[in-house]
Amino acid sequence: MYNNLSKILGEKLLKVSDVHAETGLSKATLTSFYYQKSSDVKLSTLIKICDYLQIPLSELIEYVPKQKGA
Repeated sequence: MYNNLSKILGEKLLKVSDVHAETGLSKATLTSFYYQKSSDVKLSTLIKICDYLQIPLSELIEYVPKQKGA
């Protein structure tokens, strides 16, 4: 799973601390997600981020299935 949080925040001139302040999500969780270090993010967290940024979930994350046999 890949996420576009850093790109989206850059385009909107926002910081992780802005998302933290407005959503109440943990700064550590957001930072880990921002730097693509999270592999297991709750759906409720993704929804809060999407609601704050006013974007669809499909714009925030991208899932590319593993190739068979890989």
